[in-house]
Amino acid sequence: MSASKKAPVGFFQIGGGIAGDFPICVVPMLEQDLGHEDIPLWSYFAQISDSTTSYGSYSGAIPNEKITWGKLAPTTPSYIVESDATIVAPLIFSYVLGL
Repeated sequence: MSASKKAPVGFFQIGGGIAGDFPICVVPMLEQDLGHEDIPLWSYFAQISDSTTSYGSYSGAIPNEKITWGKLAPTTPSYIVESDATIVAPLIFSYVLGL
């Protein structure tokens, strides 16, 4: 929570399913389970998945479904790349790091 006070924090998910979606639950957990107030939502959401995401699928929820759970805002920039993460993730990381 201290990091999000200094700068917005985004969420970059590689893969899907329960293991991929569990960490994004931090925001609603802090609000709903622990009763914290004014918890900032994720500032962006990006996912690399080798399977098509859909409502209730094991490959992960689409961003609109994450909005209904209080994980993202309707205005949160969201991106899904459907491809092999072993190829796409290094390319994205290289670009972001300026390599």
